[in-house]
Amino acid sequence: MSDSTILQRIQQLEDIEAIKKLKARYFHACDQKQLEVMRECFVAESCLIDYGAVGVFDHRDALVDLFREQACHDHIIDTHHGQNPQISIISDTVAVACWDLFFFQINTKRNRLTQLSGFYQDRFVKTDGGWQIQATTFKATSTLISDLQDGLAKVVAAMNPQLLPVA
Repeated sequence: MSDSTILQRIQQLEDIEAIKKLKARYFHACDQKQLEVMRECFVAESCLIDYGAVGVFDHRDALVDLFREQACHDHIIDTHHGQNPQISIISDTVAVACWDLFFFQINTKRNRLTQLSGFYQDRFVKTDGGWQIQATTFKATSTLISDLQDGLAKVVAAMNPQLLPVA
């Protein structure tokens, strides 16, 4: 095996690890309401952020604005668990990945619990500042919403959004 092949393989492993850290930083920033950290996970120029029912955005600032409005409140407690990354390095500057997500939210103002699972399909580019998200699409595979009443959770909705009829 040539030295260049070994160096290429090491670089790919380092790139995969950097992408894992980027996505983990994004999830953590969402949970901690760190808007600037969240924003910096995406490329500065136009990008595609398709979060289905949450919205479709063509710039990171639009996502951050919605997040600030909807999630940055003391009564909203979010937990994003990203897992099972399947990362493919396409070139020295492009990678794609699929991630599973388990999301849990506590809304203490509405006494509501929301559990969501699904997956992300992402495209990453390597910039002067390192790897960043250029495109991301999230597809929900299940949702469970419960209201808390008298110390008990009452299911309000349980569904697989992919099985709902298209209107």
